[in-house]
Formats: sequence, structure tokens, C-alpha cells
Amino acid sequence: MSTFTPFEEKMESAGISTAAIKAFSRCYEALVSNHSGMIPETDISPADQVADWTNITDSTAPAGKDLISQCVCIKLNGGLGTSMGLQKAKSLLKVKGEDTFLDLIVRQVKHLRTVSGTPVRLLLMNSFSTSADTLAYLEKYAADGFADAHQVELMQNRVPKILADTLEPASYPQQPELEWCPPGHGDLYPALLGSGWLDRLLEDGVKYAFISNSDNLGAQPDMNFLRWFAESGAPFVMEVTRRTEADKKGGHLAVRKSDGHLILREVAQCPDADIPEFQNISKHRYFNTNTLWIRLDSLKQILDANGGVLPLPIIRNSKTVNPRDPKSAKVFQLETAMGAGIECFPGARAVNVPRSRFFPVKTTSDLLLLRSDAVSVDADGKVALAPERNGTAPIVDLDPGLYKLVDSLDSLGLPSLVGLYKLVDSLDSLGLPSLVGLDKLTLRGHFHFQDGAVLQGTLLMENNTEETKEILPGVYAGA
Repeated sequence: MSTFTPFEEKMESAGISTAAIKAFSRCYEALVSNHSGMIPETDISPADQVADWTNITDSTAPAGKDLISQCVCIKLNGGLGTSMGLQKAKSLLKVKGEDTFLDLIVRQVKHLRTVSGTPVRLLLMNSFSTSADTLAYLEKYAADGFADAHQVELMQNRVPKILADTLEPASYPQQPELEWCPPGHGDLYPALLGSGWLDRLLEDGVKYAFISNSDNLGAQPDMNFLRWFAESGAPFVMEVTRRTEADKKGGHLAVRKSDGHLILREVAQCPDADIPEFQNISKHRYFNTNTLWIRLDSLKQILDANGGVLPLPIIRNSKTVNPRDPKSAKVFQLETAMGAGIECFPGARAVNVPRSRFFPVKTTSDLLLLRSDAVSVDADGKVALAPERNGTAPIVDLDPGLYKLVDSLDSLGLPSLVGLYKLVDSLDSLGLPSLVGLDKLTLRGHFHFQDGAVLQGTLLMENNTEETKEILPGVYAGA
């Protein structure tokens, strides 16, 4: 009996598709073969030949109705907002007034439908944790067809955890659900194939997929770029942007020396000795925004040529079967990354996009920025920086001890951030730098900003009491 047989039987009994089982089998065999998935610095070169988004979109006419109708918008919607105190889909967070991520995503797709006069598809890649909440919320859009799971849902698979000492399926009878884990967003490819959605889309004449995270409202379909993508012949395009100090832990683009292919290297694939080079943002300048454009016919051809499996590199994570019990059995969780598909498509390309296409919400600091007047959303759901920002977003860094959870952020209020350059809630993390010429706001202690409070330039605001200090309406500008 193959060592994989117990996994196959377990997945089949859980109703997991053949495509997902094959994808997991490939990852498992790589693990058994002691393939770590590591990508050492010696094997790669920096990716410097990257096209420019602005040059492309400025020189390309918008897509016509026929082309728009051939595009599907896919949003990765499997994450919970647990790190911010939520027990539901992160996409249900309110980001602008009463509008959630989902509201604005639906608004963007409805706009495309209006422009093209065709029923542009929206697919939400939900997880077992987010499906029910998401579909229940979308009932408000039932008249537009967004509440029907058969029309909008692409279900993420789940895979067994692997005992680290025996490489057998993990068992945890007291909480059987903990025997399973998500396979990473690289599961997009087996999910599309195994669900039948890939064939269904192609049969309906849908050739192009725009894919992004549901919590990144900056990632929205662009009609000029869609035309360029369709005419370029590229089967796969990754949106990348310049790394900053805040992005040095994120996956970066590189060129594999052995064959010249563009690849994605995540920090979990970097040997410890190479971490300093991994974090060298001057050398490895571009990181993956997890926004992709894919030709579905090319994806189908590659899957068919590889036995229904996209040959993605594995990411091996070491955990315990119960993440809340460090004494429980040690396990491996195998994942793949969606963006790693760039190495599987001959002729794949990367495009450097402006930072305005990257508004992820991972913390309450990100959420405060998105909610503020520094970011605008129009009637069509298009997200943009306020013109006063001149293309540069404020940097917001709230003290996690005070403002980690959404409820605590709500108590802070919503000051104007149009004129703000940097918001830092704790001086401790700053050390003792020179502040000569530095534009920032240092916020220390408990505050509440009333409506009409406007923050500009360089400010120092301190409150050493345990009581919340009210900031009244007005303009607060530093010297």
C-alpha cells in the first residue's frame, strides 16, 4: 500500500475532488522525498525586467463590450478576521460607512455589467469558514443573481494535516475538524478544475480571469489593461509593486537561474541564512500583490499536460495539530501559493503597478486608512487615493496593545488623514531618531477623534492618563 493511500481514502470519504487529491498527492510526495521547497539565494537573480502599468494603460484603449464579457472576476474570500477580533469572513468588515468589502466588490462587478451590457461573472472562493456568512450577506443582492451559490461560489478545498514523525494522517478525535487545514490559495487551480468551474467558464466563452484578494479593494478590473492583456498573448500576468520596509517579509519576484523563468519566493521558502538577502528591498525590488490575470484556456492546457495538476512548489509549515495546544502532536501543513503559478506558464509576465492598486487590510491600522478621507470610493466602487495625497498613502501604525481589535478601533473615531504622513501610536518602537524634517504624527495613549478633527503634517499628541482624551473638531497641524 502506498504511503499516500490513507490520505487518499480520508479525502475521498470527505468528498474532496479528484483534482484536489492529485494536487495534494504531488505535495505529499515532495515532502516524502525530503524536498523542502527551499529556494536559496544562489539559485536566483533579481527580477528587474518588469513592465510598467501606467505606461501600458495610458497607451492602450479600453476593452470593448465583447472583451469585457469574456472576463470573470474571482475574489479569494476564505479568510476570517480573527486577528482583528472577528469570527466571520473578513470581507464583511465595514470599510466605508455601512459598506463592507463585499458591497464594494459587488458594486464594481455591477458597473462592469452595466458598461458591457453582459452578465459579467463574479466568483468568490469561499472556505468552509466563510461560505455560510458570505452567502447569507449576499441575499441583499439576490435580485442581481449574487446570492445563488451555484452562480457565485468557488469552494476552497481542505487537506489533511500530516504527523511530522510518521508522515501519516493526523488524528485528533476530540476535535476532528483540527485534522484538516486549508491548502493555501494555490488551491485556486485544483478548485477551478475539480468543481467543474473551469470547463463551465470556457464553455460560456469566458477566456480571461482577474483574480485578487477580497480585502484588497485597490485591486479592481481595469479595462485598458484587460485589452492589453488580451492582445499581449501572455497567458499569465502578476501585478507586482515596489517593496518598502513594510513589505520586506512578503514574497518577492525573482528569476530562476537554471531556466530564466520568473518565480515567486515566499519567506517560508527561504533558508535562514538567506533571510537578510530576502529582506534586501534594494536587491529584490518587487513583491507579489496577489493580483493575477490568467488566460483560462492556457490554464486548461497546462493542467491537461500535467495530469490535471499545476506543478507548484510546496510550502511546508510546521505546526501542532491543535494550534492552541503546543503539547499536541507536531504536524506538517502543506500549502501552495497562487502566485507561484507564474513559473508554470511559459511566457508569463509581471507588471509593476502603482501602490494605489494595493490596499490590503491585514490590521486595524490598514482599516483606519481605508475608512479615512485619504481614500475615496466612487459610485461604481472604484477605490482611489484622495487627490491631495499626490499618489502617496499615509502610513498608519497603531499600537496593537490599544487598537488591535475592530471594537477598539471604532472607539478611536475617524480623524481626517488627508494631510497625514505617518501615524505611530507608540514612541517605544521608534528609538530616538532625529525628527528634523520628518513628517509624521506620534499618537501616544488613549484618544478619541470627534468628527471634524483634521490631522496634518508633523504632530506630537500625548496622553499619559488612563482616561480617553477627546480631540475636538478643528485642524491640528505641526510645525
